[in-house]
Amino acid sequence: MIGPRDTEHLVVNIGPQHPSTHGVLRLVAELDGEEIVNVEVSAGYLHRGIEKLGEHRRYHQLGTLMDRGDYLSGIHGELAAALATEQLLEVEVPPKARWLRSLMGEVNRIASHMIWYGTFGLDTGAMGQFLYAMRERETLLDVLESVSGQRMMFNYVRPGGVIADITPDAEQKLRTFLRTIDTYIDEHHALLGGNEIFQKRVRGVGVINREMGLSFGLTGANLRCSGVPYDVRRDKPYAAYGELEFDVPIGSVGDAWDRYLVRMEEMRQAARMIRQCIEGLPEGDVMAKIPKVVRPPAGEVYACVESPRGELGIHLVSDGSDTPYRFHYRAPSLFAVQVLEEILPGTLLADAIMLIGSVDILIGEIDR
Repeated sequence: MIGPRDTEHLVVNIGPQHPSTHGVLRLVAELDGEEIVNVEVSAGYLHRGIEKLGEHRRYHQLGTLMDRGDYLSGIHGELAAALATEQLLEVEVPPKARWLRSLMGEVNRIASHMIWYGTFGLDTGAMGQFLYAMRERETLLDVLESVSGQRMMFNYVRPGGVIADITPDAEQKLRTFLRTIDTYIDEHHALLGGNEIFQKRVRGVGVINREMGLSFGLTGANLRCSGVPYDVRRDKPYAAYGELEFDVPIGSVGDAWDRYLVRMEEMRQAARMIRQCIEGLPEGDVMAKIPKVVRPPAGEVYACVESPRGELGIHLVSDGSDTPYRFHYRAPSLFAVQVLEEILPGTLLADAIMLIGSVDILIGEIDR
């Protein structure tokens, strides 16, 4: 029997049809008033079947499928699939193609982080900064469109290299962008990070410590915010990253504020690498000579890249035919969404919306 001062717990569905869950994600939350007592993450509402489809596609078509996974950073998904295929074929990619992969990857990283920054502000009640974030993102999408012909499903990175060199138009747009981006990032940080209300919303909330991050298999900013300095670009260099100078930003507390700071600094470092890639871009071919129909020898490989959401990996098993025998997509968002069940209990319902945004998940690669 419920007494006059007792409360009854309420079970609430958050999503899957709700914009604050950043896609068709469903949370089953048990509430005591406005406090979350327990939460269950329910995924599976956007199953794309990428891994099974990959077993029925030729190797050069895997990148097209990867574009539909993490659709905000398709360059990185395409690159992971291409690196795995190249390992099977033992193909050496031309130097210029390697540098272009890094260049376009960092362009795509800032574009992806701008979506995170803009929507994270919306999740905490800020609105104006979203429009400014779209200004930067649109400029970068113009660059990617000039090079690949697309603004989202790029299909730019292929086994052996890339489909096209950087265009004069894209280079000019990038040089113009680089003259202002550092100042703009400072302004973005002052606009959102300098807001007292925003700081009170994110400081000390949703702490992911070192042990929790490692036990959940987190990578990317979600792991680096807890003090683990792991970055695939530095620790397992690929493309041209072994020849570039950049810093790996890390946090110390592991709260939503640290995740914000780490990603803001990542954008500055990405701009730093873009400058190096433009100035140091070598001459030469952008594609190695590989057969039109790829039939790699039987074998098993794993290749990974540092996507905006963490370590994006591809596990390929070849049986000698023109299609993979097994194709597995290691999606960093899948690990990040699971940690929500650990960090949401004890927070307020409004904080849950903010914390979903803070870990930067993408449903396209969770339901792969």
